[in-house]
Amino acid sequence: MNGIHDLGGRDGLGAVAPPESEPVWKAEWEKHAHTFFPLAFKAGMFGVDQFRFGMELIPPVHYLTSPYYEHWVDSVAYHGERTGFWTAEEIEKRYQHYLSNPDEPLPPDQDPDGELIAFLNAAIPAGVPAGRDTGKAAKFSVGDTVTVTSDAPRGHTRKASYIRGRTGVVVLAHGEMIYPDTAGNNQGEAPEHVYTVQFTNEELWGAEAAEPNGTVTFDVWEPYIRPAA
Repeated sequence: MNGIHDLGGRDGLGAVAPPESEPVWKAEWEKHAHTFFPLAFKAGMFGVDQFRFGMELIPPVHYLTSPYYEHWVDSVAYHGERTGFWTAEEIEKRYQHYLSNPDEPLPPDQDPDGELIAFLNAAIPAGVPAGRDTGKAAKFSVGDTVTVTSDAPRGHTRKASYIRGRTGVVVLAHGEMIYPDTAGNNQGEAPEHVYTVQFTNEELWGAEAAEPNGTVTFDVWEPYIRPAA
């Protein structure tokens, strides 16, 4: 889907000025929010692409004016309600309770055997494998010149708007992986081959704006591309 989350190549937002150093956590609550994703994933609320789509559904103004980890909280809240783990009324009741009792401690640890901690320690650094092998033949090979299709999917996709309609060269082939455009939209994994495509800066940004002699690489799923004309 097109949305404020897809910022690559957009004009009018000013220069990016990353700080020289920045703390990992800007507030204590962000540490807790960081654990929401792997724990909710393990509980079966969503897959990785569904989680991303939950953040893409955040209203644009809230998305731009809220902290990064609040997006994680919003997505977990959305999927927890969607899958029946809780209701909106239960979330609101809990929210009001802690507003009225800010110093009340959190519920006691419910992981006596350390199973959840072990999962967190494994999942957070390494992620969750997305590779799948169905035996499907790849349509493209390293060295092929391809063009990204120009359509704008309405649901979740990893096909960023700034590469649509652009032509590049396949530089790596990764085999089959979960297809975000089905998995993120609750339509199953439907694995597709993934390729790294290299684009010149001029192809992406135009000769006037591009830094000369530069390139950008982007991972694309097979349905995103076609042979270049």
